[in-house]
Amino acid sequence: MSPLRYPVLVSPLSAEDGGGFLATVPDLPGCMSDGETPQEALSNVQDAIESWIEAAQDMGRDIPEPSRQAAFG
Repeated sequence: MSPLRYPVLVSPLSAEDGGGFLATVPDLPGCMSDGETPQEALSNVQDAIESWIEAAQDMGRDIPEPSRQAAFG
């Protein structure tokens, strides 16, 4: 299962939260990462997706299918 298949939401973080951007994966509860730029957050969240999937497999949990195909351009 390719991590790039999951849609990712990238949103700005407030100055109180340290600034930068937060990337979340709605299909994988709790899967998120951040970065100084939207591109960095997106790149960082790919590692989080891989870790999330690996942890779910280790615990014998089902891995949800992506709700829709992610589009990268």
